[in-house]
Amino acid sequence: MRHSTAIRDSQRDRTGGTRDTAHDEAFVRAVYDKHGVFLLRVTTGLLWGDSHQAQDLVQEAVLRAWQNADILDPEAEGIRPWLVTVIRNLVIDGYRARKARPPETVDTALNDLPGPESMDSALTKKVVREALADLTLQHREILVHVEFLDQSVARTAKTLGIPPGTVKSRTHLALRALRAALAERGYTP
Repeated sequence: MRHSTAIRDSQRDRTGGTRDTAHDEAFVRAVYDKHGVFLLRVTTGLLWGDSHQAQDLVQEAVLRAWQNADILDPEAEGIRPWLVTVIRNLVIDGYRARKARPPETVDTALNDLPGPESMDSALTKKVVREALADLTLQHREILVHVEFLDQSVARTAKTLGIPPGTVKSRTHLALRALRAALAERGYTP
């Protein structure tokens, strides 16, 4: 059975209509080009440095944006907070899913082996990661935006959709909680 050129160059969407694959590819490419690096940095921070899972979540967020391409503009600034919200929800969903099932086994021996970095640097990173794991998701998220991404209070507030005063207070509380978690591990800056 032969397909017409219009059908061959497009695919059926969920509603039975046709989708233009060139438009879809352009949409996805535009989202990745404009927001991909930022999203990957935010997601990696929220996942304590797990870049592989971060890439998966960014891909899922872009897929969800593509599914809503009829109402989203990849070039508009308003899509970035939407994407961050999707990623945040995916991180929370993943956390809840892991808590609902038995823990996965991990090869801790490989995680503890130092790489080409110096021993002090590797140990410091390990202590900081463990301390960050003690923080709430909100505190980690604020620290990622304010400290890791070096965003202003206003930019963080806009990205997360919260008032600037909340960003300031959460940052203060998050830093205090991080200091306490580091002190529990014997690390004093």
